[in-house]
Amino acid sequence: MKTSALYVLFAAISTAANLGSQFLVEIAGTALGIASSVSLVASVIVGTGVGVVAKYILDKRFIFRYEVKSMKHQARTLGLYTIMSGITTLIFWGFEFGAYFAFGTAAAKYTGAIIGLGIGYVIKYFLDKNITFREDKSGVNSL
Repeated sequence: MKTSALYVLFAAISTAANLGSQFLVEIAGTALGIASSVSLVASVIVGTGVGVVAKYILDKRFIFRYEVKSMKHQARTLGLYTIMSGITTLIFWGFEFGAYFAFGTAAAKYTGAIIGLGIGYVIKYFLDKNITFREDKSGVNSL
């Protein structure tokens, strides 16, 4: 139970980091006179990157208690984590952009993002548990 509660907490922290970053990029874009469509795409890319890095650090350390053996192993693990994040990001972006284009409001965009992130994080946990942070008998990623 403790692990699942931590996972939900870390998903909430990562979501807040993601959406907070998006909001800041949108504010900066408006202040700089950047087109709203460019600010929208930039905000989603920056927010996603911030969220992925925050979640990777928290998941690796506290959820999976995973220790890398070398810089090469770290790069491999981060690479796998990034690939799994890319898969679930498509779900997240689908909901976020879908809600934005369907309703045309920031509230819809953020609501879609929260729904998409929630679904994505459930799927991501199983991908990470079974692929990213899975070790073989030698203690190394099995892929």
